[in-house]
Amino acid sequence: MSSEAQLVQKEKTEQLSSFEKSKPHAELIAAIVSGVLIVTGWLLEKENFNEISVVSYLLAFIIGGFAKAKEGIEATIEKKDLNVELLMILAATGSAIIGYWTEGAVLIFIFSLSGALETYTMNKSRKEISSLMDLQPEEALLINKGLEKKIPVSELQIGDLVLVKPGERVPSDGKIIKGQTNIDEAAITGESIPVSKTIEDEVFAGTVNMSGTITIQLTKENSETLFQKIIELVQSAQSEKSPSQLFIEQFEGKYVKTVLIVVLVMMFLPHYLLGWDWNETFYRAMILLVVASPCALAASIMPATLSAISKGARHGILFKGGVHLENLGNLAAIAFDKTGTLTKGKPEVTEVIVKAGLNKENLIWKAASIENYSTHPLAQAIVNYEKSAVGKTLYTPEELEDVPGWGVTAKMGGDQWKIGKADFIGIQTETFANGKPEEYAAKGNTLVFVQINEELVAMFALKDIVREEAKLAIDELRKAGVFTIMLTGDSNNTAKAIAAESHVDQYIAECLPEGKVEHLKELKNKYKTVAMVGDGINDAPALATANVGIAMGGGTDVALETADVVLIKNDLPLIAEAIKLSQRMNRIIKQNIIFSILVIMTLISSNFFQILDLPYGVIGHEGSTLLVILNGLRLLK
Repeated sequence: MSSEAQLVQKEKTEQLSSFEKSKPHAELIAAIVSGVLIVTGWLLEKENFNEISVVSYLLAFIIGGFAKAKEGIEATIEKKDLNVELLMILAATGSAIIGYWTEGAVLIFIFSLSGALETYTMNKSRKEISSLMDLQPEEALLINKGLEKKIPVSELQIGDLVLVKPGERVPSDGKIIKGQTNIDEAAITGESIPVSKTIEDEVFAGTVNMSGTITIQLTKENSETLFQKIIELVQSAQSEKSPSQLFIEQFEGKYVKTVLIVVLVMMFLPHYLLGWDWNETFYRAMILLVVASPCALAASIMPATLSAISKGARHGILFKGGVHLENLGNLAAIAFDKTGTLTKGKPEVTEVIVKAGLNKENLIWKAASIENYSTHPLAQAIVNYEKSAVGKTLYTPEELEDVPGWGVTAKMGGDQWKIGKADFIGIQTETFANGKPEEYAAKGNTLVFVQINEELVAMFALKDIVREEAKLAIDELRKAGVFTIMLTGDSNNTAKAIAAESHVDQYIAECLPEGKVEHLKELKNKYKTVAMVGDGINDAPALATANVGIAMGGGTDVALETADVVLIKNDLPLIAEAIKLSQRMNRIIKQNIIFSILVIMTLISSNFFQILDLPYGVIGHEGSTLLVILNGLRLLK
């Protein structure tokens, strides 16, 4: 595609995006204007300005009903099937034909308002894809015959050599052929601690190079990277319709057809079969069209849902739609990401073991003085620990060298120091302090060793700590009969230790985003209704795949946009409260639906036996609508 063609395509996309953003606002404004016109018409009618009131009602019909009528007609043409939109418009028109303009206009107003809210919710959920795309670099530094050249990432090919400097994101999947570094893979695995990478190690698009400069050879096309697969997984999961949504769509078409057929029959059959005159026959058919319209059924769900959503928001739970709130009440299992969800997301020193005869505080102080010159998260955790445990002014080493991916070497007071991995120290560490390294490693700790003049003298154990509120949340969920699972990209030892501390029923380790999605699908097959709780970019596909995606309020923008529920205050125990709220809402909705159906059946039967006159039909129809709305508003308490 030429650059000119690309520009035209971009402009079209921006125009479409602008239209989609303005659409819900336009529908909401139309609904509000329609409501104002209804009130105006009613006041004019009270003052006996009947002709002018009809004009006001007519304008309310046109302004409030245009969008839904257009949508209903287009959907009917496209799917070759009738829908509730058409039935509501016909019911409102039928009300006007028999002289009840107020009822028809109110019906239009309620339907147009719910349509505006639905459109707004749908458009809001589409932003996560653009948020994901922002995390992948647009340009890469290509190395060709020793020369460096910046080119668009889209032009990269398999086999190209790319230079990635500290602080830059990896542009595409590949392997390191020169250099060593630490890579922050939180965007892919969710692991809070950067992973050491050296020659022949694999790196992923969208991850961050933390320290050393590396040269990578690309192994995948840009469109085939793991990062792109995350985007595709989110898109795919969001396009899938839930079973309840499919059922509603099927029921809608059958209901509309049934009502219209019965109304059509009522316009002729009673005249010939029962001897009704034409006025009575038409009158009864129009009453049927009004009382059979699912106004009360629609009101059975929306007010209750909005009330529950409002109550949840006041308590720090943000629901993005009623369907997600409804699904929570049927929850059988819930999966948790580890890093930043069950844990604090940052490594902390859990233990310091020092060789007998050495001053512990002095050694911590000197080790922190050396680590203060490293940007590695483990080094910063040791510095933070010194500040809280010792609190002395840090010392400046005479010499210092940071070895990316391994540790640091330094000279202090004539002594030669090494701080880092066991392999970097170069001394057997397993037997240190009577086997303590193996004991702490088995508990999920990351170990940092200290060597002075080629003698192993200390060990720092660091760990991503489980949040206390996470334990409370898991315990509450287990009491409610919800099965809990932890999905993490960590090793099995770390996952096992965190699972035991957090009290989850099951854990699955070494999960990449694709793996999390597959495990979520398996859980859905087993437990039917499953939720996923996460906070990172890597959690987005799983959040979209689950029946209910729950994001931490302090998480990434992508997780927040993809999720169906957001815990604004990062308070995990609120999940149990959300489930209770959902169960209460579901009970009220069931009450409303049963009551609405009984009223509709009663009104239809009474009309057929010529017991029901139009004023009482209006009272029954609108009265039932008002009662179910008031019942739904009880959730605000």
